[in-house]
Amino acid sequence: MTTDPSPVPAREWTSWHERRTATVSAPYGPLALTGTHWLADHPDGVLPGLPGVWREPREDPDAIVLSAAAGDGLTADGEPLTGGIRLTADTGPFAESRIAAGPRRLVVLRREGLWAVRDFDPDSAARRAFRAIEATPYDPAWTLPGRFRPYDESRTVQVANADGQERGLGLGGEIAFTVGGTEHTLQVAVEADGSLWAVFADTTSGHGSYRFRFLRPAAPAADGTVTVDFNRTLLPPCAFADHFICPFPPPGNTLPIAVPAGERTVRTD
Repeated sequence: MTTDPSPVPAREWTSWHERRTATVSAPYGPLALTGTHWLADHPDGVLPGLPGVWREPREDPDAIVLSAAAGDGLTADGEPLTGGIRLTADTGPFAESRIAAGPRRLVVLRREGLWAVRDFDPDSAARRAFRAIEATPYDPAWTLPGRFRPYDESRTVQVANADGQERGLGLGGEIAFTVGGTEHTLQVAVEADGSLWAVFADTTSGHGSYRFRFLRPAAPAADGTVTVDFNRTLLPPCAFADHFICPFPPPGNTLPIAVPAGERTVRTD
């Protein structure tokens, strides 16, 4: 590993870290999530702590229907909601979800054919207790040259998730990089824009850093070269709120080395 004396990457990392902190602590950021309620667990349509009745109509499997009375205090697209409304999965920012209950935003989610409603509350206990994302200051030694090796065809592996369920995790290849003269690899998913996503652990996981973390390298160059910047290692959403579903690292993605870089833990009161 080499050291780049230029202060520019360090300043860019500081700006990135400040933006991350602002995003996480925003009124409808990850810290505001107070519940994820799966409709399949509530066949009567009554979700814990949420007004209205939420149902999956048999004749319309691509949507759910929310029925509200005037006293429920719900709004749809900023207007008071009474009666029924057809809803599909929210795809925009959480703050712009169609349904609100006062300051709370109720976000419709579909995952593996199952419907759920997420409850974001700006006054959540987690958001009030949050103080900082603890992260290691930028270290050029952890910005590494790497190479992306795509698989001949995508693979899906079953991995445990933070909610205790096992789900499929799609993998499109691996990235290879060298630390201390030894090559290491991480299996990665390939996102729609060509960027990569790895779920990994290392010897600091659970001992100075969260039990697993995310790495999101930019899209590789045409020749497969890619920058593996562990300075921008991310805490997963479930580090901020228990109600997120996060996949654990797939087999082979636990590095036998310490990665003392990037985001490590959440600091609270």
